[in-house]
Amino acid sequence: MQVSLENTAGLERRLTVSLPAERLDGVVGARLKEIARTANIKGFRRGKVPTRVIEQRFGAQVRNEAYGELIRDSFGEAIRQENLQVAGSPDIKAEPAGEGGEIRYTATFEVVPEFGAVDPAALKIERVTASVEDADIDTMIDTLRQQRRTWEPVERGAETGDLVNVETIATTANGRLPAEGADRGATVLGSNVMLPELEAKLAGMKAGDEQEVEVTFPANWRIAELAGMEAKVALKVVRVSAPRMPEVDEAFIKSFGIRSGKIEQFRNEVRANLERELKGALMQRLRAEVAGKLVAAYAHVELPPRLIEAEARNMAAAAEQQARQQGQANAKFDSTQFMAPARNRVAAGLLVGEVARQNDLRLDNKRLNETLQLIASTYEDPAQVIELYRNDPNLMSGLRNRVMEEQVIDWIAERADATEKAMSFTELMRPTA
Repeated sequence: MQVSLENTAGLERRLTVSLPAERLDGVVGARLKEIARTANIKGFRRGKVPTRVIEQRFGAQVRNEAYGELIRDSFGEAIRQENLQVAGSPDIKAEPAGEGGEIRYTATFEVVPEFGAVDPAALKIERVTASVEDADIDTMIDTLRQQRRTWEPVERGAETGDLVNVETIATTANGRLPAEGADRGATVLGSNVMLPELEAKLAGMKAGDEQEVEVTFPANWRIAELAGMEAKVALKVVRVSAPRMPEVDEAFIKSFGIRSGKIEQFRNEVRANLERELKGALMQRLRAEVAGKLVAAYAHVELPPRLIEAEARNMAAAAEQQARQQGQANAKFDSTQFMAPARNRVAAGLLVGEVARQNDLRLDNKRLNETLQLIASTYEDPAQVIELYRNDPNLMSGLRNRVMEEQVIDWIAERADATEKAMSFTELMRPTA
């Protein structure tokens, strides 16, 4: 194998690789012989199929597969030979065959920048600590009761916490919405699902009451026809229902899969679930803290532009998917608006990988198995989930990457100049703006 390396621009490199044709022919020939021994083709006995028939039937497929594997394997050999750290996926193009059918291709790619020695002790980080208290368990049980509440119609005016079924008609400069009849919906007062001005009018109204209110809808309102519009909204309360909260009794507890129906076991299960959430939230907070400080410390280092652009496109696509799941069917995002966060992500990923490389950190299989067990424990059939992961290379690859990243983050945090900040479970889990 012959390899030629060219520095094209910045962190971009181009490899030209030449391979003897015999290397591909040997693999193809061996595979076709293996197929010939086991192929079951009508009109021929097993193992007695003529070579020309095997070649006609399977030759093109085998050659394509072998060619792809040869390119991948030889590219790996070439970058090891040249001592290169590739960032992202290479752009590989076949070149015209050389003398004697020689296989030739070029691979254009970006390399990991030179960060120098990454010293975790130079980083000043804040490490958050928190624990699950009895009050947090009480709050969670109240939340579960809220989720299982039932509603009883009442004749009084609506109060905070009541479910109000309401009909609405909005009139704007563009006309009436809906064009005929009225939109029907329901809201729990205090949930902030409706526009605040509308919800405020519903307070005190009872079934059959009607009011009209003038409002201005936000520019990003979920109903496109009303977004940014001034409108007169007619409200009519159809029904007011008060919540009826279930008791935390044996039947309630059993409904969550606690066969004994005992409150002690129920609270233990709730605690275990909250501690699982807490562990994930603490790691997420630590990951963001360490990554942020690493990125800031190496902000001067040039990063692979194509890798950043690819990450920005991925972030834009993810944002579009999320928006569509929330009902914004035509949501579109320009990848350029994600360039700054994409740069931070790329920098953090490269730096974490560099720390692992410089310190020869390897995946802890015990931690990998513990994480898999933890994920599986949140499902009804943990064994089935574990089997699913074990049999899916993509799932396992993603899990290995996640566990390895967490290992490196922990390793850095243990050696960094860290100060602790105590938070309550509620503070830690509160969504950030």
